[in-house]
Amino acid sequence: MFSLQTIFGKGDRIYGLLEASADAARQSTRALIAMLNQKSSSPSLEEFRLARRREKEVMAQISQTLVNTFVTALDREDIEALSGALYKIPKTVEKFAERYALFADRLMDVDYASRAALLEKAAGVIVEMVGQLRRGMKLEEMKALNDRMQAIESEADRLILHLYKDLFANSGDVARLILRKDLFELLEKAIDRCRDAGNVIYAIVLKHS
Repeated sequence: MFSLQTIFGKGDRIYGLLEASADAARQSTRALIAMLNQKSSSPSLEEFRLARRREKEVMAQISQTLVNTFVTALDREDIEALSGALYKIPKTVEKFAERYALFADRLMDVDYASRAALLEKAAGVIVEMVGQLRRGMKLEEMKALNDRMQAIESEADRLILHLYKDLFANSGDVARLILRKDLFELLEKAIDRCRDAGNVIYAIVLKHS
């Protein structure tokens, strides 16, 4: 195993930008938990927009760095794939927040916060995985982190099945049922986005280990 940063000597900026992107994704999940715990009928979306804006700025910086740098710390296609995967996390979280805010007064009795906590855990694992890239291609450590990510995603899949059962058994309002179902599926999709980013990172390490 070897460190691409040592070989190329140009890893700091790329690694730093990828770490900033992962952190922006995690911040969006923390903002989501804070919003859900407030139980407000008119929640603010500003934190989500800031996180998404930060993610877009970092993505643009990564693209510009790839244009300006002849030799990169990681393969260019891997950097682009990871940057794109990370960007989709806050994008999906913001989509959930926007829809939730529209109907928050009708959703006060729905427990989205516990599911959002799973999402925050998943984003935390992604931050750890991206941070590991700077420290070298350590396959065993990255596999352990990826296994944690997969376990979180499996738990989210299990929960969504129970939610479907409860929703269809206890809701007589079709419009309300569809709204709740769509929001739960958006949360699951955000966790899937974290899983996808984890798979990209793990594939990078497999390639270079």
